[in-house]
Amino acid sequence: MGTGQTVAVFGAYGHTGRFVVSELRDRGFVPLLLGRDADKLQAVASGLEYRVASVDDPASLDRALTGAAAVVNCAGPFASTAGPVIEAALRARIPYVDVAAEIEANVDTFTHFADRARAAGVAVIPAMAFYGGLGDLLVTTAMGDWTAADEAHVAYGLSSWHPTAGTVASGTVSRDRRDGRRVRYTGGRLEYYVAESDLPTLEWEFPAPLGRRSVLGEFTMADVVTVPSHLAIPEVTTYMTTGAAADLAAPDASAPTAVDDLGRSAQTFTVDVVVRSGDTRRRVVASGQDIYAISAPLAVEAVQRILDGRTRTSGVASAGEIFDAPDFLRALSAHISVEQVQESRAPQPV
Repeated sequence: MGTGQTVAVFGAYGHTGRFVVSELRDRGFVPLLLGRDADKLQAVASGLEYRVASVDDPASLDRALTGAAAVVNCAGPFASTAGPVIEAALRARIPYVDVAAEIEANVDTFTHFADRARAAGVAVIPAMAFYGGLGDLLVTTAMGDWTAADEAHVAYGLSSWHPTAGTVASGTVSRDRRDGRRVRYTGGRLEYYVAESDLPTLEWEFPAPLGRRSVLGEFTMADVVTVPSHLAIPEVTTYMTTGAAADLAAPDASAPTAVDDLGRSAQTFTVDVVVRSGDTRRRVVASGQDIYAISAPLAVEAVQRILDGRTRTSGVASAGEIFDAPDFLRALSAHISVEQVQESRAPQPV
């Protein structure tokens, strides 16, 4: 548990930010609420200290991080916020964690900050959330003693997907940056391409009780950045159940609605990971409730392990590289159910 250390949360009044603040309090940390809107900060403070800061004002970020042991960035679009908040964290020499699902923003973090963060001995972990972080931990766990694999598949089985305002805004920024192109990870690199047709619809055999579901192939998520950042896997593909993809794309998409005292929505998820080396396949599966709520224990567990010194490297790193992935997942057993790695020579489940 935390020992009264102060952890700053940038974007603390956002949907995911509020979950992170609650998780920090539950673990004995002292959340320090940061954001650019004083009224919104005051509305969610509940007796906690808050400070106004803007990514357009580096001095305000420096003042806001004074006394903090770490910072969690929950404010998207991360194309705008990640760089300035990482810069401030490096100046303060404190760890940085974000929950970015934006592929390009995550690439920017690895590209622009790897050398500086390593030289400073500061941990910088992008995509420490449902997308990017959880998939990377699962793939790393499935790899086990393998040092390389031929391919990795991450299939997302969501019962529904009601996006937050932050998700919608971040998606718009990513689409603008791609200029109408799609992105995939193939041949050991990110590839941007002009699509000549819709994404392929496939059938994926999820474990019971979800079972066989239609998924969109090459529905590319942040795992294509985090996984290959440290694992020798030249082909990384992610999939999304068609119903959830339709929810996300709907012009009248509604935000998540809380159904319990924790503020979680009724949404459930299954993340089915398969890695292949030759004709051998390894599989590991995680399931739980509410993709936004689950990002909080993922991010806060990361902070706790960094501050406790339970890390394998410093600098910019994905979850699977910097942490003991199986142990990390076991620590989240109250939030995520994980089925142990299964090895087979059966055909790929697509």
